[in-house]
Amino acid sequence: DALNCGCLARVVTVSPGPLIRVEGQSISIRCDVRDYGGPREQDFEWVMSRDASGTRIKIISTFDASYSHPSLSKRVASGDITVARLEDSEVELKITEVKLQDAGLYWCQTPSTDLVISGNYEAQVQLIVIPNTLKVSPQTPPPVIPEGSDLTLSCNVTRELTQSTYLSVTWSVKRGTTSEEILAFGPQGEVIVGAKFARRFADGGIRLVPGRNGLFELVITKVTSSDEGIYECNGTEWTHENGGKWIKIVESLKEMGTVSITPTEPNFTLNLESIISPQGTSERMELACRVTNITHLPPGGRIGVNWEHTALPGGDPQNAHAIGSLDDQGNLLPGSIYSDRLKSGVVSLTRTQPDTFKLQFIHTQEVDMGLYACSVSAWTVNNRGNFVKISEQQSSPLTVQWAIKRPSLNVMAKNIRVVSVGGATFEMSCIVSTENLGDVGYSVLIQSQESLESSVRTIMTLSPDSVLQHGGATDPNRRDNLVLAKSGPAEFRFRLSGVQLSDRGYYWCDITAWTKQQPGQAWTKATSAESNKIRIDFQENGPSFSIAIQSDVSTVYPWETAKLECSLGVSGSSPKTDDLAYEVRWFFTRLRGGETTTQVASIDRFGVVRKETRNSSSDVSIERKDTNTYLLNIHGTRDTGEYHCVTTPWYLSASTGAWTEGAELTSSRIFLTVRFAVWESLQLPLLYGISASIGVGLFSLVFGLVCAHCCCRNTAHTPRSRNKLMDLEMD
Repeated sequence: DALNCGCLARVVTVSPGPLIRVEGQSISIRCDVRDYGGPREQDFEWVMSRDASGTRIKIISTFDASYSHPSLSKRVASGDITVARLEDSEVELKITEVKLQDAGLYWCQTPSTDLVISGNYEAQVQLIVIPNTLKVSPQTPPPVIPEGSDLTLSCNVTRELTQSTYLSVTWSVKRGTTSEEILAFGPQGEVIVGAKFARRFADGGIRLVPGRNGLFELVITKVTSSDEGIYECNGTEWTHENGGKWIKIVESLKEMGTVSITPTEPNFTLNLESIISPQGTSERMELACRVTNITHLPPGGRIGVNWEHTALPGGDPQNAHAIGSLDDQGNLLPGSIYSDRLKSGVVSLTRTQPDTFKLQFIHTQEVDMGLYACSVSAWTVNNRGNFVKISEQQSSPLTVQWAIKRPSLNVMAKNIRVVSVGGATFEMSCIVSTENLGDVGYSVLIQSQESLESSVRTIMTLSPDSVLQHGGATDPNRRDNLVLAKSGPAEFRFRLSGVQLSDRGYYWCDITAWTKQQPGQAWTKATSAESNKIRIDFQENGPSFSIAIQSDVSTVYPWETAKLECSLGVSGSSPKTDDLAYEVRWFFTRLRGGETTTQVASIDRFGVVRKETRNSSSDVSIERKDTNTYLLNIHGTRDTGEYHCVTTPWYLSASTGAWTEGAELTSSRIFLTVRFAVWESLQLPLLYGISASIGVGLFSLVFGLVCAHCCCRNTAHTPRSRNKLMDLEMD
């Protein structure tokens, strides 16, 4: 393998030097080897020389117990000098108490286990041993100092400068068996503050005052009883080795003395008074706790307040309940019973002036009657930078009580829109008047009944949180016609659009007043009342219809189109256009005033057109000009006779909400004459016939002459007879 191939060079290293140590202290020098051949575990030998040209003295070996020089064998045997194996290739030489004669050069050697000698087999480091000249001389602090004054801790740390060493000083306080570090300065001039004193140092409550000739002072300002203890000063000498590490080479801890703090308890006077006294439940209350004649409050001290309430005698158990408190930082600490009311703002604790605290109730309850007291506490900063309570005083109790008045509620209903016909809008207003209720919420039930003896139906409800719901008696298809809203601080309006016959009856409001002990809690019922009843009563009056028929002409030719218009009129309570439809039919008879009629065509109320089958060459179509006008078009009119239309109106009843069929209407009759023009109709055929006859005759004459001339001619000459008489006779 790579370790046995002979291609590696052995490297031996020791701790970087020079190493500076103080006489009597311990030292450890590490040595390791790498890139070697042979077994994994290597052996080491330590030797030293007091100067570069001096004789090397064997110290200790990892494999030879008799390796040590006689001058060092006793120290090795006693354990003052030891070698410890850290790993297979690393050991540590340790001298428990280094002596001045231990100064010199130290070599770490490794016997060769390589196939080929290559690399270095030893490493050297210098050890410098200096005398222990560190001196720590603290000044004893005053054994007793008054609370709030300053404490100065002076400590002198020096040493004889023979090598490049550095000093640091650390102050600590000891209470019992526990010692807490306050502040450390050095060795590089840095300041390290203990965790419990960091805030106080940042606020200037602890400061370092470096002096001359090794004098250092630590000043603790505004001491409190928590600053008592045994103070200590620790001086340390350091060296900075080539590896970049600071090494503590010697330290000295000296006790400075015990410090006791004489407490100075603050004193003040409390005055609790009522600023606003409630005269009834749900009214406002305000109490003020004034702090006067403040003495012996430490500089930077603060005051806090705690409020308590005790029920009136004869009521709840006479236990004081904490309302809440304001600590030294002004933080609100609510009591368990009043926590929700304080968070919601119904109850508040404030500090209006440096010496005045206030307790306010926005809405009082009956349980708030009782005895109130305020306790004021004084706070000061301890040595850890935290505020601690040093004293507390309680005021005399203040009785708060008022006469209990029972709440009352009255509701009056008023008719805003009176219904006289179906389809109209009904609206009523319910006005609430209260006494001894204060700030409340209302729930409203709109109820009705057909008669005073019939069962009660709930139309709509409105909760105190303004949640609207429809009652079970409400038709789901008519819910858009119902409106219930709060129109004023104590007024509610109910509106019903499109009143029908089924809506007739009595209507009223059932209103309940609710209160909340505090925001966020559930509503509590206070009282309820019903209003007077308002009646809806009207009779059904449907619309009236009329019909008329007319035509633009009374005589037409067969090739023309006849237009018959059937017009309808509406009077009375006219429904909306979308709430009106007609069924229209047209009839025909050939005889004037004839009883037997034939249906020509029809259109139903849904707009579906039907044409009847009849023996006629003309065609018909129906046209709707507007809601109340229908037109019958007769194309290529052939039939002379009387025409009339019959209509059945349909309308959406505002009283019932259903489509209603009206009475059938029959129009008057119109006689339509179809005129036939004989001569005008024969002129063209006669002209065509004469022209054809003349043409055929001429053609026949010409054709005959041509045939006679070409086909029947005699070409032989016949001599003329001399017998004239015979010829004439023959002729």
